[in-house]
Amino acid sequence: MHFRSGLMAATLLLAATPVMAQQIQLSPVVSGLASPVFVGNAGDNLDRLFIVERAGTIKVLEPGESTPTVFLDIRTKIVSGGEQGLLGLAFHPQYSTNGRFFVYYTRIGDGALVIAEYHASPASSNTAGTAETVILTIPHPTNTNHNGGMLAFGPEGYLYAGVGDGGGANDVPNNAQNKNSLLGKILRIDINAPGVPYAAPPDNPFAGAADGLDEIFAYGMRNPWRFSFDRDTGQQWVGDVGQGAREEVDTPIVSGGNYGWHVFEGFVCTPNGPDSALCSNPNNYLFPVFDYTHSSGRCSLTGGYVYRGSQGALPAGTYIYGDYCSGEIFAWNGATQSVLLGTGMKISSFGEDENGELYVVNLDGSVSRIVGAAPCTYSISPTRITYGPGGGTGTVAVSTVAGCAWTATSNAPWITVAGAASGSGNGTVTYSVAAYTGRPKNRNGTITVAGQIFSVKQSK
Repeated sequence: MHFRSGLMAATLLLAATPVMAQQIQLSPVVSGLASPVFVGNAGDNLDRLFIVERAGTIKVLEPGESTPTVFLDIRTKIVSGGEQGLLGLAFHPQYSTNGRFFVYYTRIGDGALVIAEYHASPASSNTAGTAETVILTIPHPTNTNHNGGMLAFGPEGYLYAGVGDGGGANDVPNNAQNKNSLLGKILRIDINAPGVPYAAPPDNPFAGAADGLDEIFAYGMRNPWRFSFDRDTGQQWVGDVGQGAREEVDTPIVSGGNYGWHVFEGFVCTPNGPDSALCSNPNNYLFPVFDYTHSSGRCSLTGGYVYRGSQGALPAGTYIYGDYCSGEIFAWNGATQSVLLGTGMKISSFGEDENGELYVVNLDGSVSRIVGAAPCTYSISPTRITYGPGGGTGTVAVSTVAGCAWTATSNAPWITVAGAASGSGNGTVTYSVAAYTGRPKNRNGTITVAGQIFSVKQSK
Protein backbone atom coordinates (compact mmCIF):
# COMPACT_ATOMS: atom_id res chain seq x y z
CA MET A 1 0.00 0.00 0.00
CA HIS A 2 1.15 3.54 -0.70
CA PHE A 3 0.04 5.93 2.00
CA ARG A 4 1.86 8.44 -0.16
CA SER A 5 2.07 12.23 -0.09
CA GLY A 6 1.27 -2.04 -23.48
CA LEU A 7 2.22 -5.40 -23.76
CA MET A 8 -1.16 -7.04 -24.21
CA ALA A 9 -4.55 -6.02 -25.55
CA ALA A 10 -6.16 -7.04 -22.27
CA THR A 11 -4.87 -3.87 -20.62
CA LEU A 12 -7.92 -1.76 -19.73
CA LEU A 13 -8.03 1.96 -19.06
CA LEU A 14 -10.48 3.11 -16.42
CA ALA A 15 -10.20 6.64 -17.71
CA ALA A 16 -12.27 5.60 -20.73
CA THR A 17 -14.89 3.81 -18.65
CA PRO A 18 -17.87 5.90 -17.52
CA VAL A 19 -19.33 5.98 -14.05
CA MET A 20 -22.15 3.45 -13.90
CA ALA A 21 -25.40 5.07 -12.86
CA GLN A 22 -25.90 4.91 -9.12
CA GLN A 23 -24.66 1.39 -8.53
CA ILE A 24 -23.90 1.64 -4.83
CA GLN A 25 -23.90 3.95 -1.86
CA LEU A 26 -22.06 3.89 1.45
CA SER A 27 -23.76 3.46 4.79
CA PRO A 28 -21.63 4.81 7.68
CA VAL A 29 -20.79 2.21 10.32
CA VAL A 30 -18.24 3.81 12.64
CA SER A 31 -16.15 7.00 12.71
CA GLY A 32 -13.58 8.58 14.99
CA LEU A 33 -11.00 5.85 14.37
CA ALA A 34 -7.24 6.40 14.31
CA SER A 35 -5.82 5.50 10.88
CA PRO A 36 -7.79 2.27 10.30
CA VAL A 37 -6.24 -0.11 7.77
CA PHE A 38 -8.45 -3.21 7.85
CA VAL A 39 -11.86 -4.53 8.89
CA GLY A 40 -12.94 -8.15 9.09
CA ASN A 41 -14.93 -10.74 11.00
CA ALA A 42 -14.09 -13.70 13.22
CA GLY A 43 -16.41 -16.20 11.54
CA ASP A 44 -17.87 -17.15 14.93
CA ASN A 45 -21.55 -16.34 14.22
CA LEU A 46 -21.47 -13.34 16.56
CA ASP A 47 -21.56 -10.80 13.70
CA ARG A 48 -18.86 -8.62 15.22
CA LEU A 49 -16.56 -6.41 13.18
CA PHE A 50 -12.87 -6.14 14.05
CA ILE A 51 -11.08 -2.98 12.99
CA VAL A 52 -7.28 -2.70 12.78
CA GLU A 53 -5.74 0.68 13.58
CA ARG A 54 -2.26 1.27 12.18
CA ALA A 55 -0.63 2.35 15.45
CA GLY A 56 -1.23 -1.08 17.01
CA THR A 57 -4.77 -1.50 18.26
CA ILE A 58 -7.61 -3.77 17.17
CA LYS A 59 -11.11 -2.61 18.03
CA VAL A 60 -14.28 -4.69 18.11
CA LEU A 61 -17.73 -3.42 17.15
CA GLU A 62 -20.78 -5.30 18.39
CA PRO A 63 -23.80 -5.62 16.06
CA GLY A 64 -26.01 -2.57 16.23
CA GLU A 65 -23.40 -0.48 18.05
CA SER A 66 -21.64 2.62 16.76
CA THR A 67 -18.79 2.81 19.28
CA PRO A 68 -16.09 0.10 19.25
CA THR A 69 -14.04 -1.07 22.20
CA VAL A 70 -10.40 -2.13 22.37
CA PHE A 71 -9.90 -5.83 21.62
CA LEU A 72 -6.07 -5.81 21.56
CA ASP A 73 -3.45 -3.14 22.17
CA ILE A 74 0.14 -3.94 21.10
CA ARG A 75 1.34 -0.42 20.32
CA THR A 76 4.54 -0.91 22.31
CA LYS A 77 5.70 -3.59 19.86
CA ILE A 78 5.11 -1.63 16.68
CA VAL A 79 6.73 1.11 14.62
CA SER A 80 3.92 2.98 12.91
CA GLY A 81 3.52 5.64 10.26
CA GLY A 82 3.44 5.72 6.48
CA GLU A 83 3.37 2.10 5.33
CA GLN A 84 4.48 0.72 8.69
CA GLY A 85 2.29 -0.37 11.58
CA LEU A 86 -0.17 -3.06 12.54
CA LEU A 87 -1.17 -4.09 9.04
CA GLY A 88 -3.04 -7.41 9.01
CA LEU A 89 -5.42 -9.63 10.98
CA ALA A 90 -6.77 -13.14 10.40
CA PHE A 91 -8.90 -15.37 12.62
CA HIS A 92 -8.36 -19.11 12.74
CA PRO A 93 -11.08 -21.06 10.89
CA GLN A 94 -11.97 -22.67 14.25
CA TYR A 95 -11.75 -19.41 16.17
CA SER A 96 -15.10 -19.96 17.89
CA THR A 97 -13.62 -22.94 19.75
CA ASN A 98 -9.88 -22.19 19.96
CA GLY A 99 -9.78 -18.35 20.17
CA ARG A 100 -6.66 -18.17 17.98
CA PHE A 101 -5.98 -15.18 15.75
CA PHE A 102 -2.95 -13.82 13.90
CA VAL A 103 -1.56 -10.36 13.25
CA TYR A 104 1.03 -8.89 10.88
CA TYR A 105 3.07 -5.87 11.95
CA THR A 106 6.33 -3.95 11.51
CA ARG A 107 8.48 -4.35 14.60
CA ILE A 108 9.77 -1.40 16.55
CA GLY A 109 13.54 -1.04 16.48
CA ASP A 110 14.36 -2.66 13.15
CA GLY A 111 11.18 -2.60 11.04
CA ALA A 112 11.17 -6.38 10.65
CA LEU A 113 7.92 -7.96 9.48
CA VAL A 114 6.33 -10.12 12.17
CA ILE A 115 3.48 -12.61 11.98
CA ALA A 116 2.36 -13.41 15.52
CA GLU A 117 -0.39 -15.35 17.27
CA TYR A 118 -2.71 -14.17 20.04
CA HIS A 119 -5.69 -15.68 21.85
CA ALA A 120 -9.04 -14.66 23.22
CA SER A 121 -10.47 -16.76 26.02
CA PRO A 122 -13.31 -17.37 25.71
CA ALA A 123 -13.44 -16.69 21.99
CA SER A 124 -16.62 -14.70 22.48
CA SER A 125 -14.78 -12.20 24.68
CA ASN A 126 -14.37 -8.64 23.46
CA THR A 127 -10.90 -8.47 25.02
CA ALA A 128 -7.98 -10.62 23.87
CA GLY A 129 -5.00 -11.76 25.89
CA THR A 130 -1.69 -9.99 25.36
CA ALA A 131 0.56 -13.08 25.41
CA GLU A 132 2.28 -13.33 22.03
CA THR A 133 3.73 -16.23 20.09
CA VAL A 134 5.91 -15.06 17.20
CA ILE A 135 5.23 -17.30 14.20
CA LEU A 136 7.52 -15.83 11.56
CA THR A 137 9.91 -12.88 11.34
CA ILE A 138 11.11 -11.46 8.02
CA PRO A 139 13.98 -8.93 8.01
CA HIS A 140 13.08 -5.65 6.28
CA PRO A 141 16.11 -3.49 7.06
CA THR A 142 16.60 -0.96 4.30
CA ASN A 143 13.32 0.84 3.58
CA THR A 144 10.12 1.58 5.46
CA ASN A 145 7.78 1.00 2.53
CA HIS A 146 6.53 -2.11 0.68
CA ASN A 147 5.80 -4.17 3.76
CA GLY A 148 2.74 -5.92 2.38
CA GLY A 149 0.57 -6.77 5.35
CA MET A 150 -2.36 -9.01 4.41
CA LEU A 151 -3.19 -12.22 6.26
CA ALA A 152 -6.01 -14.59 5.33
CA PHE A 153 -6.81 -18.26 5.62
CA GLY A 154 -7.28 -20.12 2.37
CA PRO A 155 -10.05 -22.64 1.74
CA GLU A 156 -7.75 -25.53 2.71
CA GLY A 157 -7.07 -24.00 6.14
CA TYR A 158 -3.53 -22.73 5.57
CA LEU A 159 -2.52 -19.17 6.46
CA TYR A 160 -1.48 -16.93 3.54
CA ALA A 161 0.56 -13.74 3.89
CA GLY A 162 1.32 -11.01 1.35
CA VAL A 163 4.88 -9.69 1.72
CA GLY A 164 6.27 -6.62 -0.06
CA ASP A 165 9.54 -6.55 -1.98
CA GLY A 166 11.53 -4.62 0.64
CA GLY A 167 10.87 -1.11 -0.65
CA GLY A 168 12.67 1.45 -2.73
CA ALA A 169 12.34 1.75 -6.51
CA ASN A 170 12.68 -1.04 -9.06
CA ASP A 171 13.45 -3.75 -6.46
CA VAL A 172 17.18 -3.35 -7.10
CA PRO A 173 18.08 -6.31 -4.80
CA ASN A 174 15.81 -8.50 -6.98
CA ASN A 175 13.92 -9.74 -3.92
CA ALA A 176 10.66 -10.43 -5.74
CA GLN A 177 12.32 -12.73 -8.28
CA ASN A 178 14.64 -14.36 -5.75
CA LYS A 179 13.05 -17.62 -4.60
CA ASN A 180 15.43 -17.69 -1.64
CA SER A 181 14.01 -14.47 -0.17
CA LEU A 182 10.60 -14.16 1.50
CA LEU A 183 10.22 -10.57 0.23
CA GLY A 184 7.95 -9.92 -2.75
CA LYS A 185 5.97 -13.11 -2.21
CA ILE A 186 2.70 -14.75 -1.28
CA LEU A 187 3.52 -17.10 1.60
CA ARG A 188 1.52 -20.15 2.69
CA ILE A 189 2.08 -21.85 6.05
CA ASP A 190 0.44 -24.46 8.26
CA ILE A 191 -0.11 -23.04 11.75
CA ASN A 192 -1.69 -26.29 13.02
CA ALA A 193 1.52 -28.32 12.86
CA PRO A 194 2.17 -29.97 16.26
CA GLY A 195 5.14 -28.85 18.35
CA VAL A 196 6.30 -25.98 16.10
CA PRO A 197 5.04 -22.44 15.45
CA TYR A 198 4.34 -23.40 11.85
CA ALA A 199 5.29 -25.82 9.09
CA ALA A 200 5.41 -25.51 5.32
CA PRO A 201 2.62 -27.47 3.63
CA PRO A 202 4.22 -30.37 1.77
CA ASP A 203 2.56 -29.31 -1.50
CA ASN A 204 4.08 -25.82 -1.45
CA PRO A 205 5.98 -25.44 -4.73
CA PHE A 206 9.48 -25.29 -3.20
CA ALA A 207 8.94 -27.40 -0.09
CA GLY A 208 12.05 -29.54 0.39
CA ALA A 209 13.68 -28.21 -2.77
CA ALA A 210 17.27 -27.02 -2.86
CA ASP A 211 16.27 -23.82 -4.69
CA GLY A 212 13.44 -21.89 -3.12
CA LEU A 213 12.15 -21.34 0.41
CA ASP A 214 9.56 -23.72 1.75
CA GLU A 215 7.10 -20.99 2.78
CA ILE A 216 6.73 -19.46 -0.70
CA PHE A 217 3.53 -20.11 -2.61
CA ALA A 218 3.90 -17.52 -5.40
CA TYR A 219 6.46 -14.83 -6.24
CA GLY A 220 7.14 -11.78 -8.42
CA MET A 221 5.00 -9.45 -6.26
CA ARG A 222 5.80 -5.80 -5.60
CA ASN A 223 3.55 -4.93 -2.67
CA PRO A 224 0.53 -7.26 -2.33
CA TRP A 225 -1.13 -4.98 0.20
CA ARG A 226 -4.58 -6.62 0.15
CA PHE A 227 -5.82 -9.96 -1.15
CA SER A 228 -8.86 -12.12 -0.57
CA PHE A 229 -10.41 -15.50 -1.28
CA ASP A 230 -13.77 -15.79 -3.01
CA ARG A 231 -15.92 -17.39 -0.32
CA ASP A 232 -17.82 -19.41 -2.94
CA THR A 233 -15.02 -20.65 -5.20
CA GLY A 234 -11.90 -20.28 -3.04
CA GLN A 235 -10.14 -18.36 -5.84
CA GLN A 236 -7.50 -15.93 -4.59
CA TRP A 237 -7.47 -12.30 -5.81
CA VAL A 238 -4.35 -10.21 -5.13
CA GLY A 239 -4.17 -6.43 -5.49
CA ASP A 240 -0.50 -5.75 -6.17
CA VAL A 241 0.41 -2.07 -5.80
CA GLY A 242 2.34 -0.73 -8.79
CA GLN A 243 5.24 1.67 -9.07
CA GLY A 244 5.04 4.80 -11.22
CA ALA A 245 2.68 3.79 -14.00
CA ARG A 246 0.28 0.88 -13.43
CA GLU A 247 -1.75 -0.97 -10.79
CA GLU A 248 -2.67 -4.63 -11.16
CA VAL A 249 -4.93 -7.39 -9.89
CA ASP A 250 -3.72 -10.97 -10.16
CA THR A 251 -5.94 -14.04 -10.18
CA PRO A 252 -5.89 -16.96 -9.94
CA ILE A 253 -2.78 -17.29 -7.79
CA VAL A 254 -1.23 -20.61 -8.68
CA SER A 255 1.36 -22.63 -6.84
CA GLY A 256 4.82 -21.56 -7.97
CA GLY A 257 3.47 -18.77 -10.15
CA ASN A 258 5.80 -15.89 -11.08
CA TYR A 259 3.74 -12.69 -11.37
CA GLY A 260 6.41 -10.61 -13.07
CA TRP A 261 7.76 -7.88 -10.80
CA HIS A 262 10.35 -6.35 -11.18
CA VAL A 263 10.52 -7.24 -14.84
CA PHE A 264 6.93 -6.20 -15.56
CA GLU A 265 4.65 -3.62 -13.98
CA GLY A 266 1.16 -4.75 -14.90
CA PHE A 267 1.29 -5.77 -18.55
CA VAL A 268 4.17 -3.42 -19.34
CA CYS A 269 7.92 -3.98 -19.28
CA THR A 270 9.79 -1.85 -16.75
CA PRO A 271 12.50 -0.40 -19.03
CA ASN A 272 14.27 1.41 -16.20
CA GLY A 273 14.53 -1.74 -14.10
CA PRO A 274 17.81 -3.56 -13.57
CA ASP A 275 16.68 -6.59 -15.56
CA SER A 276 14.52 -5.10 -18.30
CA ALA A 277 16.20 -7.36 -20.86
CA LEU A 278 14.19 -10.20 -19.33
CA CYS A 279 11.04 -8.67 -20.85
CA SER A 280 11.91 -10.50 -24.07
CA ASN A 281 10.71 -13.72 -22.38
CA PRO A 282 7.11 -12.91 -21.34
CA ASN A 283 6.18 -16.60 -21.25
CA ASN A 284 8.19 -16.86 -18.04
CA TYR A 285 5.59 -14.78 -16.18
CA LEU A 286 1.91 -14.78 -15.29
CA PHE A 287 0.17 -11.51 -16.15
CA PRO A 288 -2.65 -9.72 -14.33
CA VAL A 289 -6.27 -10.33 -15.07
CA PHE A 290 -6.39 -6.55 -15.50
CA ASP A 291 -4.45 -3.39 -14.68
CA TYR A 292 -5.02 0.35 -14.88
CA THR A 293 -2.93 3.47 -15.36
CA HIS A 294 -2.22 6.44 -13.08
CA SER A 295 -4.73 8.72 -14.77
CA SER A 296 -7.35 10.90 -13.07
CA GLY A 297 -5.40 11.07 -9.81
CA ARG A 298 -5.08 7.29 -9.37
CA CYS A 299 -1.85 5.97 -7.89
CA SER A 300 -2.27 3.00 -5.53
CA LEU A 301 -4.61 0.04 -5.84
CA THR A 302 -6.43 -1.29 -2.79
CA GLY A 303 -7.41 -4.89 -3.44
CA GLY A 304 -10.87 -5.99 -2.42
CA TYR A 305 -13.34 -8.87 -2.48
CA VAL A 306 -15.63 -10.80 -4.75
CA TYR A 307 -19.14 -9.86 -3.69
CA ARG A 308 -21.19 -12.77 -2.32
CA GLY A 309 -23.46 -10.88 0.06
CA SER A 310 -27.02 -11.89 0.83
CA GLN A 311 -28.42 -8.34 0.50
CA GLY A 312 -27.81 -8.14 -3.25
CA ALA A 313 -25.99 -4.80 -3.09
CA LEU A 314 -24.13 -5.85 -6.26
CA PRO A 315 -24.33 -8.67 -8.77
CA ALA A 316 -22.91 -11.85 -7.24
CA GLY A 317 -19.38 -12.57 -8.42
CA THR A 318 -18.41 -8.92 -8.99
CA TYR A 319 -14.90 -8.11 -7.79
CA ILE A 320 -14.82 -4.83 -5.84
CA TYR A 321 -11.62 -2.82 -5.35
CA GLY A 322 -10.48 0.79 -5.12
CA ASP A 323 -7.71 3.35 -5.42
CA TYR A 324 -6.21 4.96 -2.34
CA CYS A 325 -5.39 8.27 -4.05
CA SER A 326 -8.50 8.90 -6.16
CA GLY A 327 -10.93 7.45 -3.60
CA GLU A 328 -12.84 5.63 -6.33
CA ILE A 329 -14.51 2.26 -5.84
CA PHE A 330 -14.29 0.05 -8.93
CA ALA A 331 -15.90 -3.14 -10.16
CA TRP A 332 -14.60 -5.90 -12.40
CA ASN A 333 -17.35 -8.07 -13.92
CA GLY A 334 -15.05 -10.57 -15.60
CA ALA A 335 -14.63 -8.51 -18.76
CA THR A 336 -14.51 -4.78 -17.99
CA GLN A 337 -13.65 -2.36 -15.23
CA SER A 338 -16.08 0.36 -14.19
CA VAL A 339 -16.19 3.14 -11.63
CA LEU A 340 -18.98 2.54 -9.13
CA LEU A 341 -18.53 5.52 -6.84
CA GLY A 342 -16.19 8.40 -6.11
CA THR A 343 -15.86 8.61 -2.34
CA GLY A 344 -13.22 11.25 -1.62
CA MET A 345 -11.81 8.78 0.91
CA LYS A 346 -8.30 7.45 1.38
CA ILE A 347 -9.33 3.84 0.82
CA SER A 348 -6.89 1.78 2.87
CA SER A 349 -8.81 -1.50 2.75
CA PHE A 350 -11.99 -3.34 2.06
CA GLY A 351 -13.47 -5.97 4.36
CA GLU A 352 -16.15 -8.62 4.57
CA ASP A 353 -18.62 -9.50 7.31
CA GLU A 354 -19.98 -12.95 8.13
CA ASN A 355 -22.82 -12.51 5.63
CA GLY A 356 -20.53 -11.55 2.76
CA GLU A 357 -21.43 -7.86 2.81
CA LEU A 358 -18.53 -5.56 1.98
CA TYR A 359 -17.05 -2.62 3.86
CA VAL A 360 -14.79 0.29 2.93
CA VAL A 361 -12.06 1.50 5.29
CA ASN A 362 -11.07 5.16 5.14
CA LEU A 363 -7.60 5.87 6.55
CA ASP A 364 -8.96 9.22 7.73
CA GLY A 365 -10.96 7.43 10.40
CA SER A 366 -14.13 5.66 9.29
CA VAL A 367 -15.63 2.37 8.14
CA SER A 368 -18.69 2.24 5.87
CA ARG A 369 -20.76 -0.60 4.45
CA ILE A 370 -21.45 -0.90 0.72
CA VAL A 371 -25.20 -1.05 0.12
CA GLY A 372 -27.39 -1.03 -2.93
CA ALA A 373 -28.32 2.37 -4.23
CA ALA A 374 -31.78 3.79 -3.81
CA PRO A 375 -33.67 4.37 -7.10
CA CYS A 376 -32.60 7.53 -8.86
CA THR A 377 -35.05 10.44 -8.54
CA TYR A 378 -34.71 13.77 -10.31
CA SER A 379 -36.08 17.29 -10.12
CA ILE A 380 -35.47 20.30 -12.34
CA SER A 381 -35.72 24.05 -11.78
CA PRO A 382 -37.33 25.95 -13.34
CA THR A 383 -39.91 23.79 -15.09
CA ARG A 384 -41.18 26.43 -17.56
CA ILE A 385 -40.19 29.78 -19.06
CA THR A 386 -41.49 32.36 -21.58
CA TYR A 387 -39.36 34.27 -24.12
CA GLY A 388 -40.08 37.22 -26.40
CA PRO A 389 -39.59 37.13 -30.17
CA GLY A 390 -35.85 37.75 -29.91
CA GLY A 391 -35.26 34.42 -28.13
CA GLY A 392 -32.35 34.02 -25.74
CA THR A 393 -30.46 31.57 -23.58
CA GLY A 394 -31.05 30.00 -20.18
CA THR A 395 -30.25 27.18 -17.85
CA VAL A 396 -32.07 24.35 -16.10
CA ALA A 397 -30.69 22.98 -12.83
CA VAL A 398 -30.84 19.20 -12.33
CA SER A 399 -31.01 17.87 -8.77
CA THR A 400 -30.29 14.21 -7.98
CA VAL A 401 -27.81 12.12 -5.99
CA ALA A 402 -24.23 11.32 -6.95
CA GLY A 403 -23.99 8.59 -9.56
CA CYS A 404 -27.47 9.09 -11.04
CA ALA A 405 -27.04 9.72 -14.77
CA TRP A 406 -29.29 11.91 -16.90
CA THR A 407 -29.60 13.37 -20.39
CA ALA A 408 -31.15 16.49 -21.96
CA THR A 409 -32.89 16.40 -25.35
CA SER A 410 -34.65 19.20 -27.20
CA ASN A 411 -38.03 18.30 -28.66
CA ALA A 412 -38.30 21.41 -30.86
CA PRO A 413 -36.02 22.51 -33.74
CA TRP A 414 -35.92 26.12 -32.46
CA ILE A 415 -34.61 25.09 -29.03
CA THR A 416 -30.98 23.97 -28.88
CA VAL A 417 -29.26 22.24 -25.98
CA ALA A 418 -25.82 23.82 -25.74
CA GLY A 419 -22.74 22.20 -24.23
CA ALA A 420 -23.09 18.97 -22.26
CA ALA A 421 -26.33 17.14 -22.98
CA SER A 422 -25.75 14.58 -20.25
CA GLY A 423 -24.39 14.34 -16.74
CA SER A 424 -24.27 12.45 -13.47
CA GLY A 425 -25.43 13.81 -10.12
CA ASN A 426 -26.35 17.48 -9.76
CA GLY A 427 -25.77 19.52 -12.88
CA THR A 428 -26.89 22.30 -15.19
CA VAL A 429 -28.29 22.24 -18.73
CA THR A 430 -27.72 25.28 -20.94
CA TYR A 431 -30.06 25.95 -23.85
CA SER A 432 -30.81 28.63 -26.47
CA VAL A 433 -34.10 29.76 -28.04
CA ALA A 434 -33.99 31.07 -31.63
CA ALA A 435 -35.61 34.34 -32.71
CA TYR A 436 -39.25 34.00 -33.84
CA THR A 437 -40.72 35.83 -36.83
CA GLY A 438 -43.38 33.42 -38.02
CA ARG A 439 -47.05 32.89 -37.30
CA PRO A 440 -49.08 32.45 -35.12
CA LYS A 441 -48.33 34.80 -32.22
CA ASN A 442 -47.13 32.02 -29.89
CA ARG A 443 -45.20 28.78 -30.19
CA ASN A 444 -44.54 26.14 -27.56
CA GLY A 445 -41.74 23.61 -27.23
CA THR A 446 -40.10 21.39 -24.64
CA ILE A 447 -36.79 19.95 -23.51
CA THR A 448 -36.72 16.57 -21.77
CA VAL A 449 -34.25 17.00 -18.92
CA ALA A 450 -33.51 14.01 -16.65
CA GLY A 451 -36.87 12.55 -17.63
CA GLN A 452 -38.71 15.73 -16.66
CA ILE A 453 -40.39 18.17 -19.06
CA PHE A 454 -39.11 21.74 -19.28
CA SER A 455 -41.66 23.86 -21.17
CA VAL A 456 -40.72 26.87 -23.34
CA LYS A 457 -43.26 29.40 -24.61
CA GLN A 458 -42.31 32.12 -27.08
CA SER A 459 -44.59 35.08 -27.90
CA LYS A 460 -44.42 37.88 -30.49
